[in-house]
Amino acid sequence: MLGLDPDPARLWPSALHGADGDTPAQRTAAAVAAHCRLAIDAAGPACVAVKPQLACFERLGSAGWKALEDVRDHARAAGLLVLADGKRGDVPVTARAYGQALVGSTAGPFGEIPGFGADAFTANPLLGGDAIEPLVDAAAAAAAGCFLLVNTSNPGAADLQDLDAGGRPLHERLAQIADVFGADHRGDCGLSLVGAVCGATRPERLERLRALMPHAIFLLPGVGAQGGSADALGPAFAPHPAAGLVASSRSIVDAHAQRGGDPAAAAAAAAEDLRALAWRV
Repeated sequence: MLGLDPDPARLWPSALHGADGDTPAQRTAAAVAAHCRLAIDAAGPACVAVKPQLACFERLGSAGWKALEDVRDHARAAGLLVLADGKRGDVPVTARAYGQALVGSTAGPFGEIPGFGADAFTANPLLGGDAIEPLVDAAAAAAAGCFLLVNTSNPGAADLQDLDAGGRPLHERLAQIADVFGADHRGDCGLSLVGAVCGATRPERLERLRALMPHAIFLLPGVGAQGGSADALGPAFAPHPAAGLVASSRSIVDAHAQRGGDPAAAAAAAAEDLRALAWRV
């Protein structure tokens, strides 16, 4: 999976040409969209999906959201799924609104208003079951996926996710919650639309997490720049070849910094290398 976390200060040079707009925000957003389109064209053939980090687009204001929609449409045209990485989570009434915004629609006085239309999204389960339920319901209604944060890839995750939660670490309790919410949403292959974000930076935990979530698809960020290695992720794929999604962003999009040469060619090579590793797991 190709992660798209565009930094306006680190765009591919070719993305800057022809970036039109009346304001700095509009021109920057146009360049960001062009950068992501180029990355999709280069690395997309080795991927099944793209994972745009919503904050990287939202910080550019309304022009950034337009760029995000452009990237979504380009990914779809390339035959890729779109996973909106926003890690949403709030009290039930707001969680319902997030579900409408990401994968559903909103009834307005003048007709139905479609949301972003993602194929899946990430969600924060720390507000508990009543806040998770509207998000899972929205995903189910849209035949989309909902990936709950369970054991994330950042070093600081241990500050909370490793704390005791009734005789087991919190990340194991979150895994149990993900399994419960996914029980009624399994497809013919046995996998559930309720997945789990499990950082590739802690591969020694994957066997235990897989035992706790036998039907969840694992979203596995942290390969490459964060230090995770794809060849250590075998337990994630134990139930089914599609039970793991290896996500990489900087190690693909910024591959030219290490490999040299054209950014697109370097990204394509890095994506192919990652695909080859994942197939060997």
